[in-house]
Amino acid sequence: MIVQGRWPVISALGIVQILAWGCSYYLLTVLGPSIAAETGWGLPWIFGSLTAGMLAAGAVAPLAGRTIGRLGGRPVLTVSALLLAAGLVTLSLAPNLPVFGLGWLVIGVGMGSGLYDAAFATLGRLYGADARPAITALTLWGGFSSTLCWPLSAFLLAHLGWRGTCLTYAALQLGVCLPLILGAIPRAAPRPVATGGRSDTLSLDASERPVFLVLAAIVTCTGIATSIFSVHLLTLLQDRGLSLAAAVSLGTLVGPSQVGARLLEVANRSRHHPIWTLTVAVVLMAIGLGLLWSGLPAPGLVLVIYGAGNGLYSIGRGTLPLALFGPDRYAALLGRLAKPSLAAQALAPSAAAYLIAHAGADATLMALAILGMIDVALVAALWRVRRRGGVTVRAIEEKPLPQGGRG
Repeated sequence: MIVQGRWPVISALGIVQILAWGCSYYLLTVLGPSIAAETGWGLPWIFGSLTAGMLAAGAVAPLAGRTIGRLGGRPVLTVSALLLAAGLVTLSLAPNLPVFGLGWLVIGVGMGSGLYDAAFATLGRLYGADARPAITALTLWGGFSSTLCWPLSAFLLAHLGWRGTCLTYAALQLGVCLPLILGAIPRAAPRPVATGGRSDTLSLDASERPVFLVLAAIVTCTGIATSIFSVHLLTLLQDRGLSLAAAVSLGTLVGPSQVGARLLEVANRSRHHPIWTLTVAVVLMAIGLGLLWSGLPAPGLVLVIYGAGNGLYSIGRGTLPLALFGPDRYAALLGRLAKPSLAAQALAPSAAAYLIAHAGADATLMALAILGMIDVALVAALWRVRRRGGVTVRAIEEKPLPQGGRG
């Protein structure tokens, strides 16, 4: 097991994550209107291409997880960077909408093999049961993705156009991310494709299966809520009577509150089991969504509460499967958890747009509040099935890491 040089690995993965999210999931938030204005393809079709890409991401995520479990994250992340670059080049050269959609399918495969789940699985494969502090530290980097890449995309759009922006991000994948992956991510010793045990399989015993199913439901339900919230937040805030400028200003509170909550988790040095992190995260998000629906005249506070929960959720989602099921199956199970979540995140914004158009923003906020309450009920169910099934929670021993090589 590799135990040295964690900060270089985490820092490299952090930069890779910032650029991977910025050139995929967050790209059309800035570029979409300009693409529609220049090409006349229609904004729903443009964002529909992203939906198709996320469905592709969900389809390949289990394979990516299994491959990381066998070979480590280095080769999978390498392929992801190449696919993201190829997809971005395809976008920049797209003469029509079908080719544009093809580019997003390629990007989607890169997303499924290179975003958070793949990065978490890479750290789990490298550091085993000691990966929790490294995963927590990586989420600090990821929290800056939209904060850094939205202004960068806007700057590039103003100076190079949307096609030039896509080419620039492709160059960053090849010139920054690929060297970081190859130079800083250690090779992991390959594991056999099949063994007599469960190290590289998805087999779950009778006590583990209900726990996994409830955890998958939590990840999927939360993915639906967060995707709707992130895509339609400005619209929902404006329906509450805020101007676009005020909505944008309030929206910027989510990112810092995410990072602030993650810093508190780091300061706590992971003294509690990650099921508590997930529980607090889900409760805070549910409170935020409920208060937003209620029309509380303090939307800034509401967004800070929600953002803190969302920040902790990323940590809980990454570390709880490691604690519940152990490091040997961690990568493969993360890929399996990602499949329904990514599919739900792909479809939810379109469903929410339909709901906003036909039932109004208030009905959409009520639906988000209901999703939050369902999530809380699912977390309560997770506590119950874990105890009822007698699942042995694998304690993750947290040790102070030596200077120069800590995660």
